[in-house]
Amino acid sequence: MNYSEDPKTLNLYPEVAFEEDLTPDDIGEEIVEKCHAIQKACKGWGTDEDALIQALGLTTAEERMKIPIKFKEIFDGDDLMTLMRKECGKGDFGLALQYLSLSPMEAECAMIKKASDGFGTNEKLLYSILCGRSNKDMELLKKTYYKMYTDDLVSLVTSEVGGDLKKVLVGCLQAAEEEYDEGFHTEEKAKEDAEAIYESGQGRFGTDETKLVKVIVMAPPKHLKKVNEYYADKYGYTLFKAVEKELGGDSESALLYTLGIKLKPFETIAKFIKSACAGFGTDELLLTCTLIRYQQYLPYVNASHEEQFEKSIQKRVRSECGGDYEKLLLAVVDAVSPEE
Repeated sequence: MNYSEDPKTLNLYPEVAFEEDLTPDDIGEEIVEKCHAIQKACKGWGTDEDALIQALGLTTAEERMKIPIKFKEIFDGDDLMTLMRKECGKGDFGLALQYLSLSPMEAECAMIKKASDGFGTNEKLLYSILCGRSNKDMELLKKTYYKMYTDDLVSLVTSEVGGDLKKVLVGCLQAAEEEYDEGFHTEEKAKEDAEAIYESGQGRFGTDETKLVKVIVMAPPKHLKKVNEYYADKYGYTLFKAVEKELGGDSESALLYTLGIKLKPFETIAKFIKSACAGFGTDELLLTCTLIRYQQYLPYVNASHEEQFEKSIQKRVRSECGGDYEKLLLAVVDAVSPEE
């Protein structure tokens, strides 16, 4: 999967997420077994955390679409996320289990709610969820958020952030990335976009960030790659450096993340995992959300992580986390990218 040569926007939701009529009858026996294992782990005196780690940690995004539906059917309407909160609390381990007990899009909505609840906004978590998304994933995310919280996601974001960060996030929320068209996204178009970005920033007094944001958010990755190459050839530095020159703070980080996810996604995600563990203390919420959200791509991310930092994601988790929380995150990674 060489995204650097032929970049594409990542889809995080499995195809089954877009089926309108997913019912408990469509769900296989292995899902039924997981549901019974979860219920057994929570029955009686005390909770069997290891059994929950096996049942929910070692799952894929597609399985997590099905487990909550089947669980509710088998156990008379019991809600799996509510059960996880009751059994395992709201700490790092309990919160990770809650996210794993939801479908991928419901989990992201719960993460967004967490990022925006209470005093202050977790901008880093917010932009990592909203930036660089495929149009169909973004439309489903907005629809699911409204279904869960009867609130419009665009309205929520505009009430939480301001300035240039708002421009970046609202642009991403529009789900307006252009479909790549060889007849439209030509070399000439790449040249025009690169020059327009330069003229809006480096080529004038003061900065008009709108053009820079618009091109990075709306251009399909294949075209954005050509814009970046032309920009570097003509002006001596890449779009990444242009963003650093033009913006600052969270808006800079969000746009750099968008650009990275589009042009070199696995390297970008690997660096983001490292950033969750950098400095004084680990950002457990960010680490949890990143590993769960990008799970299907972790084999490629793990390879990039080893190449950049000379250690696997598993080794980083072991050095940063402990107890049942560590075991659960390791299960999430091992489900798709087991250690040799």
